[in-house]
Amino acid sequence: MQNNCKLIIAFIFLFSTVSAQENLPNYMTKKEVLQMPSYLQHFSNQLKNNQAAVPPSSPVRTMAEWEELQGILIGWTSYPSILREIVRAAKAECRVYIVTNNQQSVINYLNSGNVDTVNVSFVNTPFNSVWSRDYGPWSAYTNDVDTLVTIDWIYNRPRPDDDNVPVAIAGILNTPLYETTMPPYSLVHTGGNFMCDGFGTGFSSNLILNENPSLTESQIDTIMKQFMGISRYIKMPTLPYDGIHHIDMHMKLLNEETILMGQYPQGVADGPQIEANLLYVVNNFNSIFGTPYKVIRIPMPANNGAYPNTTGDYYTYTNSSFINNTIIVPTYNISQDSAALRIYKDALPGYNVIGINSLQSIGALGALHCITKDLGTNDPLLISHQQLANTYDTINPYSVVALIKHRSGIQSATLYYRTDTLQPYNSVSMTAIAGMNDYFETYIPAQSGGSRVYYYIEAYSSTGKHQIRPMPAPQGYFYFDVLQTTNIDAIDNPITISNIFPNPASAITCLPYSGRIGTILSIKICDVNGKLVYESQNTAKSNGQNFAFFDVSKFMPGIYFLKSETKNSINIQKILVK
Repeated sequence: MQNNCKLIIAFIFLFSTVSAQENLPNYMTKKEVLQMPSYLQHFSNQLKNNQAAVPPSSPVRTMAEWEELQGILIGWTSYPSILREIVRAAKAECRVYIVTNNQQSVINYLNSGNVDTVNVSFVNTPFNSVWSRDYGPWSAYTNDVDTLVTIDWIYNRPRPDDDNVPVAIAGILNTPLYETTMPPYSLVHTGGNFMCDGFGTGFSSNLILNENPSLTESQIDTIMKQFMGISRYIKMPTLPYDGIHHIDMHMKLLNEETILMGQYPQGVADGPQIEANLLYVVNNFNSIFGTPYKVIRIPMPANNGAYPNTTGDYYTYTNSSFINNTIIVPTYNISQDSAALRIYKDALPGYNVIGINSLQSIGALGALHCITKDLGTNDPLLISHQQLANTYDTINPYSVVALIKHRSGIQSATLYYRTDTLQPYNSVSMTAIAGMNDYFETYIPAQSGGSRVYYYIEAYSSTGKHQIRPMPAPQGYFYFDVLQTTNIDAIDNPITISNIFPNPASAITCLPYSGRIGTILSIKICDVNGKLVYESQNTAKSNGQNFAFFDVSKFMPGIYFLKSETKNSINIQKILVK
């Protein structure tokens, strides 16, 4: 926890052009480019009451965007018509904090559009621009679900009032504040270029490396680990023609295992790099569940077919914001809007999907995600669950496992399921799994082929805190299909197993295989003496290419044999562990 040096900087650092809020773009102006070196030098020179910056003393977990919010933050300056629609959509879900120096003017404008100020709070603090995602505070929790803390980076724009907003918000929310503003923890970063899964995996473009030339990548990773609990930091090449290099312009995490990735028409200059980045992620990393990321593509048109190497705007549909049971999505008054909204509705059943016209802001290289910042709840009840995959199994019950955690402990956890949306849900109690802290399990009875099973998870803490996953349940739900087959042998065959890679191996290793959805692949690894050292079972999640992952980092160096087996086939490969 730290005292605020940024307020000192704001008073002593003179930038006449950004002393108050302006219609500043999301990118740096030419004048700001010249000011940036001097701006950063002030952070290097300042001492914070002779105290060094320190990270939180307890391990922290930065929340994911789909977790419970107590509020969102917006800066009221540019694009008031967009901001008003955000308030209209958000205030039924959480408190809306509006940073402004003219409260009455904002109230009048809201009221003129039939938006009242119920559940709206006004924050009278200096600020420079509308881009609250980039300069706003980050919500994290000590020990996963304990104390809410605020994390603040050095904003990557020479806009000192913007850079002080997290300090003001931390004071209003009464949260401990940790700032990466002093050596050896000085970190320049921006919110539009960061997303995380809530369990220690973060994503950014290489902009994070480019804007911190005095730090090695390892040093950056250490700062993100100590201040935000990011233990795996995935960085991708910047897009060559993108003016700001923020990943939220073409990518979004929808949950712990699903990536929504923009897809541009053939010939759009940044399209090839987006495809390369996607391949890099899915071929080198798996989700926290140890399975390949699910990928949903969302078509994103280029304005006049010209973006970005000539003229035109970055029409993005991934620049959306979760607000509890609602997700707001940028639209542009074009025919593709309806398809984009449908993709969100299909991917997030039960969520209130609201399109907000963002034509006014997109020319400044920003949309809805760029001008909203999420503020986590003070009392999180964490539920994490991997959605069950489609299956051919009509005999055995389906195991449902979830991580459920609250600082007071869990009083009860319940699974609700049904196969007919016109019928009520059935309820089944979940029980704690012995030896697995905070994990709960239950079973859905086996269903006949051709069934679709809808389900959700509900939990109460010992203090009475209540949470549901997915959050919009019972209107929202997870689901899986019980597939039909006329030939039991077709469940496992045909199947093609490729060579494992990397081999030799030292950590996460991948076994590619192709088969039908529901194909069951059993994997056993034995040492040269025939001793079993690893065993797992994998279910194909798609028709065609699938991947099974396993970790050999704890194996002794040497030669091992991997046996992959289906009902009617066996494949044996040799692995060299370094």
